[in-house]
Amino acid sequence: MSGPHGIDHEAYRPVVMGCNGMVCSGHPLASQAGIRLLQQGGNAVDAAIAVAAALNVVEPQSSGIGGDGFIMVYWRATNQVQVVNATGAAPFAAAREAYLPDGIPMRGIRSVSTPGLVDGWLEAHARYGSASLASALDPAIGLAHDGFPISHKLAAAMAAEPTLRQYPSSRSIFTRDGTPLAAGEVLRQRDLARSFQAIAAEGRGAFYDGALMRAMVRTSEAYGGLLAERDFRQCRARWAEPITTTYRGHVVYEAPPNSSGHTLLQELNIVEQFDLPSLGYLTPEAIHVMVEAKRMALADREAYMADPDWVDVPLTGLLSKDYARERASLIDPERYAQQVREGDPWRYEGRPRPLGSARRAAVPGEDTTCFVVVDGVGNAVCQLQSIQSVFGSGLVAEGTGILLNNRMTYWHLDEGHPNCLQPGKRVRHTMNPVMVFREGRLFLVCGTPGADTQVQTNLQVLSHVIDFGLTVTEAVEAPRWRHLGSPTESTIPHICEDALQLERRFSPAIVEGLRRRGYPLKMLGQWEASGSEMMIQVDAVGGALFGAADPRRDGYAVGW
Repeated sequence: MSGPHGIDHEAYRPVVMGCNGMVCSGHPLASQAGIRLLQQGGNAVDAAIAVAAALNVVEPQSSGIGGDGFIMVYWRATNQVQVVNATGAAPFAAAREAYLPDGIPMRGIRSVSTPGLVDGWLEAHARYGSASLASALDPAIGLAHDGFPISHKLAAAMAAEPTLRQYPSSRSIFTRDGTPLAAGEVLRQRDLARSFQAIAAEGRGAFYDGALMRAMVRTSEAYGGLLAERDFRQCRARWAEPITTTYRGHVVYEAPPNSSGHTLLQELNIVEQFDLPSLGYLTPEAIHVMVEAKRMALADREAYMADPDWVDVPLTGLLSKDYARERASLIDPERYAQQVREGDPWRYEGRPRPLGSARRAAVPGEDTTCFVVVDGVGNAVCQLQSIQSVFGSGLVAEGTGILLNNRMTYWHLDEGHPNCLQPGKRVRHTMNPVMVFREGRLFLVCGTPGADTQVQTNLQVLSHVIDFGLTVTEAVEAPRWRHLGSPTESTIPHICEDALQLERRFSPAIVEGLRRRGYPLKMLGQWEASGSEMMIQVDAVGGALFGAADPRRDGYAVGW
């Protein structure tokens, strides 16, 4: 044990506990906003909208209404898990040819896809909300209008992003006459406050068919972008059934494609074929199995997964336990595989493999944040929302305070790739909300930002809790690894130098054991791995809630 709050393993923060509600998010002010809604009589969905909007204000580098997301809801009264897919499509003018030969830019207006997040909030609220939308948005409106002191991490992110100084609409918010705001300075976003007020008063119409939509389209036109009124009017969030697998007696729920949630379930299916408890906690043997499982799952994602409206995804085969056994048999316990290729899930699909990989639908049409909420009656939300990279496109729509995403950078331009850009198609996403049930009861709610890091971090923390019995804080704060694999990275150019990144808190014996297996290693600072895991555990006996928020960012858990 090390650290003042570790029980059996390292932990520097306490497990936050409560009975009436728990919120874990990327900023303490956002977590407080969610708790405030719960204390006022709202439910988990009301609190989630309050947290989501507040994060747009206090964590602007990571998410906001200029982006998209996934919302997983567990409703205790019906014992049902559902997912809101709030991801927007590529603009209808965004033909592949429009980006050739120069490729998709990393920043600026031509990196922007249609923002889908607001419609997702409204869908969740319409089905499950009990408080008014105005009540849920009120904390964010106050934070945006009155301001809040900038954290050291946000200040560092502002200083590192020159695009914020390039556009007058962004420069006026995030800098003082071109100098990025410093830690402790108060950031006020009064245009954003007015945008939230318009959504509270007018609902969907304000954003997708009103003044805010017209302002975003004017900004697109002014800078030579592709967004048009049609893109907003035809943007619709949709409800979806989650996908599932079992892991050592637990049922794990994930978001379906176009989310990459299936890759986490594949990883769990593969590592389940090994006795991880016998291999040991944070041993080279256990880490090796998990990394190889990740590599196999990501190779399959690269070959088979995209928007299911456009591509026939062999999801049954990918999640088959027989397929997992086949894949697990390829892992050499002593060697890092020099090359990992996709498998053939169609053999386990239970239907003929279609001729050709894609079915074309009629066209009508890192950075991220994660938070988790459980209320006093057992309803739960796991939500991820994103503007893609840090500060997204870097461009704020004039007069709105809305920072636009750069989600177009997830597309491929190779015509043979399942995730190839098509107008009106939804890009493949890395966001994947997670819920775990044990003996029919909610056990864990968790998730993390971090692009392709997400399914790797979620795999690690789930194993820490389920296989080794760590507290949620111990699991979230444990030393973390992240594998980079070319050409499976989501963000353009999709290629990178293969490497296994390790925080320096791993022991020399672990590092040497991985190096001996042939891993190309890259050592990071003690707390520098990607991801910002949020996790709530529900006690099956007394119903107590145990919360943990990742200290690698500004995250805080608040219980009530």
